[in-house]
This record gives sequence, C-alpha cells and structure tokens, in this order.
Amino acid sequence: MVTTAVALGLTVFTLAAFAALGVWYTRGREGSADDFLTARDSVGEGRLTATLVASVMGVWILLSAPEAGAGFGIAAVVGYAVGEAAPMLAYSRLGPRVRELLPKGHSLTEYAHARYGSMMYGFVLLVSALYMFVFVAAELTGIASALSLVAGVPQWQTATLVGGFVLLYTSYGGLRATIVTDTVQAVLVLPILAVVVGVVVLSLGGPGAVYSGVVETNPALVDAGFLPGLQFGLGLAFAILGAELVNQTWWQRIYAGRDGETVARGFRNATLLNSALVFVAAVLGIVAVGHADVVTDASSAAYNADVAFFVLVESVFGEWLLLGVVLLALLLVVSSVDSLFSALSSLVTADLPRLLAEPDDRTLRLGARALTAVVAVAAIYVSLRARSVLRLFFFADLLGAAVAFPLVYGLYSRRLTGPGALLSSLLGLAVGLAYFPDLRGVTTAIPVVGDLLPAADPLYLTSFAGAFLVSTGATLLAARLSDGAFDFDSLAETGGVPVTDGGTERDGEN
Repeated sequence: MVTTAVALGLTVFTLAAFAALGVWYTRGREGSADDFLTARDSVGEGRLTATLVASVMGVWILLSAPEAGAGFGIAAVVGYAVGEAAPMLAYSRLGPRVRELLPKGHSLTEYAHARYGSMMYGFVLLVSALYMFVFVAAELTGIASALSLVAGVPQWQTATLVGGFVLLYTSYGGLRATIVTDTVQAVLVLPILAVVVGVVVLSLGGPGAVYSGVVETNPALVDAGFLPGLQFGLGLAFAILGAELVNQTWWQRIYAGRDGETVARGFRNATLLNSALVFVAAVLGIVAVGHADVVTDASSAAYNADVAFFVLVESVFGEWLLLGVVLLALLLVVSSVDSLFSALSSLVTADLPRLLAEPDDRTLRLGARALTAVVAVAAIYVSLRARSVLRLFFFADLLGAAVAFPLVYGLYSRRLTGPGALLSSLLGLAVGLAYFPDLRGVTTAIPVVGDLLPAADPLYLTSFAGAFLVSTGATLLAARLSDGAFDFDSLAETGGVPVTDGGTERDGEN
C-alpha cells in the first residue's frame, strides 16, 4: 500500500525541483515588465514547440481526454484530437498576423480594446480570464483526485502544494521561468508517456486483446458510426477551437517567438504533436472501460471515468507503478498550470497603464505577481468543490465558442465594428446557453425565458456548434452591413506596458 507520507514526499520533491529550476534560470535576469510578461523575441523554434506542447499537457492528456473516450468512444477521441489540432493550426496563421499588426502588444485584451473599444474589451476580458481560471481549477481538481485515489492524500493538500510551488517560480521569473520548465517537462514527459502506453498495451496482451476486451464490455465505444459519439466528438471540436482562440497562453507565445516564421513553424509542429498526444490519451479511456472497473455514469456516486487512465494502470500494474504514473501526471499538470498563471497575470497587467497614472515598471511587476497569487488561491478553493474535470471546462468552452470568431475576424476585416462584434458574440452565447445542459436549472428558472427554451442537448453539439456558428454568421453579416473602415495602422502603437532594456539577456535559439 502506498502511504500518504510517501506520496506527499515525492510530490513535494518533484514540485520543489521545478520551482528551483524556474527560479535558478531567471535569477539575475529581472528586467522590464514587458520581458516578464512576454519574453519578447527570445525563443527559437525548438523551445517554442516544447512550451506549446507542454502547456497543453495536463488534464487534457491523462484526465479529461480519457474521460471523453471512456464515456463516448472512438468518435469522441477523433473529435478531441481534431479540436486540439485546429487552434494550433489557426495560430500558425494568426500568430504572424498579430505580430505584424500589433508589434508592441502583449495580450488579446489589449488587441480587443484597441480594435473594438471598451465594451467588447470587457466581454473578452471576462471570457478569457474565466476560461483560464476554470482551466487552472480543473488541473488542480484532476491531480488532487489522482493522488487521493492512489494514496489517500487529502485533495486540499495536493491542490495547495501544486498551486503554491508553481506560484513561487512563475511570480518570480514570469514567462521565461515558465518556458524553461515547460521545455524540461516536455523532454521528460513525451518519452515516458510513450513507454507507459506501450507497456500497458503489451501487458494486456497486445492490440488484439485490448480491442477484444473493449468489444466485449461496450462495443459501441469502438463503433465509428456510433451517433452519440460522433455528436459529442464534433461538439468538442467546436468547443476547443473556440476556447483556445481566447486563451492568453497562446497570445503570449506569439510574442515570445523569435520572429513570425518561428511562430508559424512552432504552432505547426504543435498541431501534429498535440493532436497525436490527445488521440492516444483519449483512446486509453476506451481501453480502461474494457480492462478495468470504470464507471461512466456521471450520476453515479461511484463515477470514476475522470481518472479512468489511473484506474487502468492500477488494475494492470498495482499501486506502486501507479504512483509513478501519478507523478508523471503531476509534471503534466505543472506544465500547464504555470503557463496559465503567467497568462492570467499578463492578461490584466498589460492593461494597468490605462487604469493607473503612468505606473512604473516595478509597479507593473508587483501587480502581475499579486494577481497571480489571488488567482492561485481562488483556483485552489474552486478545485476542492469540483467533481468532473471534463465538465469543469464546458461552460468556459461555451463562452469561448461564442466570442472566438468575432474576436479574431477583426484582424482581417476593416468593416467589423465593436458593437457588431459584441452583439454577434452575445447572440452566439444565447443560442449556446439555450441548449446547454449543465446550467439547465439556472436557465429554466428565468421568468418567461425558461418556458420557451428548447430541450437541452446532453451531447453538447447543438450548444457548442450553435454558439460558434451563430456568432460566426452574425459577425459576417455585421461586417457586411457596416460602413466602417478601421485603420489597421492604428494598432501598431498598441502596447501599454513600458518596454525597457532592464539588463536582460536574450535566450538562445532553442
């Protein structure tokens, strides 16, 4: 039996090692707030690819992806992989465009304010911050659940340790500390994960035996034509694409890349790697249903599909190897939580010069660190009350699906106005909420409106696709009907954070 003390000791050691790496790497490099937030023009293709991959790896890989596979089968697996690839591919084109139009920028909210004005800016700020906050809470929920399963570690202890250690080095070193730890985590995790997957399949008797076990348990999971799986998978593709387009994590890395071509290549590399990782991880959820005691009924008190991969490993290898896999998951969670902490702090700090009277560089850095601390504490609190990692994402995904296209279309259309973009986003959100199952008790309680709502879609396709497609159609119509002619040249001065030398060094190319 793995004891709580052993599990906690290994957890603290792992977290302390990466915190020390982040602090050591950035020690003596404290420069401007601009450098703290963006590490501008300092990262080559190799490390950019590594941080793009590591920032995705986390609950998406070993927790929510297997949960989707276990619950909805191979079609959901494909939808998850496509959904993860689509935003990376989109950023390979958007990234160079953003750098061209906003060479001094830092965040998507800066762009939203400069392009659309205060109202759309406020809505984008709310959506992006909420999405990333929920992402952090889901990460902490997932790893806390895994360590509780393996060694009975109280969830509050795991969440506090992870949040505290990550806060330590991200608040000290900013994005540079995040990128260097991401690089090491990617180099460690990718081969280890490949070995673990290979050993699991071989231990179960090979691919043929794995497939047979799933077919005997639930053949619908491997039926590519299984309609609910197809609907859920397609819904996921819309959800992930929309949500990631309002994720400041990626906007930061657009500016961290050495140049536009480096950014384009880095995101293209991540397109292939991230989709492959998510595909394999989600398939493991299907394997778990066929070879372990996985309960996929979300209404059941015994529901454990959110830790399906860990249940599978425990049933095949026992608790001690499972602890090693949980520590692997810990690396995955850290690699995405640090990116999200850094992104959340940059999201607001970049806008402080509009709120304060000419703040100096020190004030901006302190603001970034204070905000990161507040986010960490709040995310820990929320994570202790969450149940399903996958469903934690869904409301935030819905918001992203509604606002994503109106936000990025302004990079290409001169005619789209702020009111048009905001109205399009709200129309998409209204349609998505009308079919959204998770808030049904709230929406049906609204006087008059509640009685007019259509039946909820438990597979989320109508909700996510409706939000994305309606906002897209409304955006195109609003731009066509508008007589506006936005001056893209005006975006070139966007970027409120002071840019100073600060004595920082530029990193190497990889």
